[in-house]
Amino acid sequence: MIFVTVGTHEQPFNRLVKEIDRLAETGEINEKVIIQTGYSTYEPKYCEWKALFSYKDMVRNVAEAGIVITHGGPSSYIMPLQIGKIPIVVPRMKQYGEHVNDHQVEFARTVAERQGNIIVVEDIKEIGKAILNFDSIIKEMPAFLASNNAKFNEKLEREVDDIFKRGKK
Repeated sequence: MIFVTVGTHEQPFNRLVKEIDRLAETGEINEKVIIQTGYSTYEPKYCEWKALFSYKDMVRNVAEAGIVITHGGPSSYIMPLQIGKIPIVVPRMKQYGEHVNDHQVEFARTVAERQGNIIVVEDIKEIGKAILNFDSIIKEMPAFLASNNAKFNEKLEREVDDIFKRGKK
């Protein structure tokens, strides 16, 4: 499952919501997608969505997602980092009326440079590549960052295998 959050900023982030919905429509994303659309005016047709989720539901969605995509607000991408996930961060941009200035772009670039623990996508046309290549991007990150995702995937694989083994008995 892919979980997308655009935060609670009052300006729409239609650019991200529309592109994710388009990728789901064309089959470039072939898994379940849940989008928290915030104040976006575009309503997805090919993804599950809700304007706002409770904090509890946000945490659950982030925890269950294989990929988390967030806007560039630090609160939104700190949560996945806290539970060992590397988020794809798409900063809001002033030129599209998504924010009052480009502080999200500047901050996301700085975090990516200094910490190396987020995947920044500024050109929305590149989000599909980031999703498609997510696992290989993670593998190229320093081992101490990628290890939490690898551990999670290994544990999930063991649990799924156990479920199938129990079902065959």
